[in-house]
Amino acid sequence: MTSQCIACGMPMSKPEDHAMSDPDKAYCFHCAHPDGTMVSRDEAREGLTAFMVNTQGIDEASARDAVLELMTKLPAWQTD
Repeated sequence: MTSQCIACGMPMSKPEDHAMSDPDKAYCFHCAHPDGTMVSRDEAREGLTAFMVNTQGIDEASARDAVLELMTKLPAWQTD
């Protein structure tokens, strides 16, 4: 069964995809600090922006806008 990272949306289909290879963690290894805690909103935004620039060849401002839109849909960044 594939789940999705609550912080970046990455599909997680095997234990190694989860933080600390722990399927009980709802976020991926990219969104975790070495101690297994989840990254902050700012860290996630910066990482996702860099990922989009590097993999999709778009400029940083456009990537940042796309990431901000994406983050409004991810459970980790929902506000009450």
